[in-house]
Amino acid sequence: MPSERISKVLATAGVASRRGADQLVAAGRVLVDGRPAVLGEKVDPERQRIEVDRRAIASAEPTRVYLALHKPPGVASTVRDRHAPRTVLDLVPAELAAGARLYPVGRLDQDSDGLLLLTNDGDWADGILHPRHGVEREYAVGLAHPLTREQAEALERGVELTQGVATLGALRGQTRTEDQRLIDLLDPPPDPRLVWVRVTIQQGWKRQLRRMFGEVGAPVRRLVRVRIGTLRLDTLASGDVRRLTPAEVRRLGRRS
Repeated sequence: MPSERISKVLATAGVASRRGADQLVAAGRVLVDGRPAVLGEKVDPERQRIEVDRRAIASAEPTRVYLALHKPPGVASTVRDRHAPRTVLDLVPAELAAGARLYPVGRLDQDSDGLLLLTNDGDWADGILHPRHGVEREYAVGLAHPLTREQAEALERGVELTQGVATLGALRGQTRTEDQRLIDLLDPPPDPRLVWVRVTIQQGWKRQLRRMFGEVGAPVRRLVRVRIGTLRLDTLASGDVRRLTPAEVRRLGRRS
């Protein structure tokens, strides 16, 4: 086969998304014929030995696996984390993993709950993660007190963070029906005194919503991701995981 960029080869092999593959290369965790890989280099997996963390990748394309998981708080949304008692991979039954080398599509803070995707399809993951595709995320944000008019207006204008101005796609109150549906899914149960609002974002900067709300004096008490693109948390209870349907996979993977 013709040579391809190392990031694409790793993504095709189901190791990580292309951006995640670049991070593995930069960290020195990828070897090509026994030497550290270089960002952007082209390789031929049928002729060269490519290893990640000293494990050779398969040259044949693996069976694709696409899962939705409701991450509970306290679980790390990483493949491995020596500081966390559990990662999301610990929640996936062996029969759903199907022997695939899965990884999360993006992250959720360890303290946060909600919808997380897992796959071994790097190109599909890139279509969801890359900002140019504009895949929207919706969150339920639990607050100790209702937002004041000034706080809501400040959030809608955008909040200056270290990366730049963080913006919301939408900000609204959560309906009573949404309240009850969400509460029924969460474990541990949320504080019944919390006031919930719904927000959407596309940027996905680290701890973005917690930082934005903190900057306007409304610290987040509970944060739950309830939607990624066209996929909703719906009836997926805390800690549960399921396969995506072929239609869900296609809809999520569409490029805008």
